[in-house]
Amino acid sequence: MRNTHLGKLSGAALVAVLMSSTSIAQAPPPRPAPIMAPSLPPSHVVDLMTQPGIATFGGQWKVADVKIVEVPAIPNAMPQYKTTYNIEPKAGAADYDDSSWQTIDAKDLAARRGGGHVSFLWYRTGLTIPEKIASFETAGAVAVLSVTVDDYAEVWIDGAIPGRSGYPSPATIQGHNMPQRVVLGTSVKGGDKFQIAIFGINGPISIAPANTVWFREAKLEFFK
Repeated sequence: MRNTHLGKLSGAALVAVLMSSTSIAQAPPPRPAPIMAPSLPPSHVVDLMTQPGIATFGGQWKVADVKIVEVPAIPNAMPQYKTTYNIEPKAGAADYDDSSWQTIDAKDLAARRGGGHVSFLWYRTGLTIPEKIASFETAGAVAVLSVTVDDYAEVWIDGAIPGRSGYPSPATIQGHNMPQRVVLGTSVKGGDKFQIAIFGINGPISIAPANTVWFREAKLEFFK
């Protein structure tokens, strides 16, 4: 009897640990503190919507459709909520394997993708800062990624979304057709690498419009 009772206690403890682990796993990752992008004109700009531009940083744009999937509700949800919804894939992580994704020419960021209504897409590329871009020396520069996605976007840098809730700028989550300027580094140098993941969102979601997701702008700005 004693052994059976201890076994039940151990089982209950194990369940508690597992539930705790599940809850922790579902918690969003901490967001790095945002850095205000310079407001002065940049010293040098590279258009990432051109093939020569993205090639400057050894990059290659890739794209993948996103599915909305039904999942169990979070542990502390009200009793009437048994299920909820999430997305697949979750491709914001720096080490996410996008090797099977479709590669696209940089100019095709402007292509209208998605089936309209409530739809989402992932765009990914790596960027490696060169020592020089034409005659411009990158060492010590502030590097800023600037993108505008129709209709909304969330910008991941090295597996995280920098930002601070309640602050309109700097931010990697902005409003309808708003530019997003994200500081990659305040003193970059040749060889610095950044993994970019951009989650494009069709919207407004409550209207479910018959349009699509596309880039209005994608560029890398340098300030000295």
